[in-house]
Amino acid sequence: MTEGPTSKLGGRRILVVEDDYLIAAELVQSLQELGVVVIGPARSVADALATVAGETPIDAAVLDVNLGVEKVFPVAARLQELGLTFVFATGYDQRIIPSAYASIPRFEKPVDICALAPILSDKLGLARSVPAPTD
Repeated sequence: MTEGPTSKLGGRRILVVEDDYLIAAELVQSLQELGVVVIGPARSVADALATVAGETPIDAAVLDVNLGVEKVFPVAARLQELGLTFVFATGYDQRIIPSAYASIPRFEKPVDICALAPILSDKLGLARSVPAPTD
């Protein structure tokens, strides 16, 4: 693989939080083609929070804003507390995202992987993984 944004993503563990099966499948496939180890997809806030609290380390996350009847913001808050990189993926405009997350990149669905990859690469260059919990 050549040097560049995609090579920096190889082996990184990225959580996908998306409730739409087709959108999730496309995003998972695109990320895997970049060498990403995809975690999920989680289809609800509860599933996503359980995954974040679980044993699998996570480097970053792609969060669908609207998960059926719930919003993903509790997951975003937890990721922010842990110092993890994340981005939003949504069909809604910026107004739906609380001002606390104004600096978080937002991608229109369907997510353009060519736009997403360099953003994640740049942010992951500065970020750390959350290690798996120890007993």
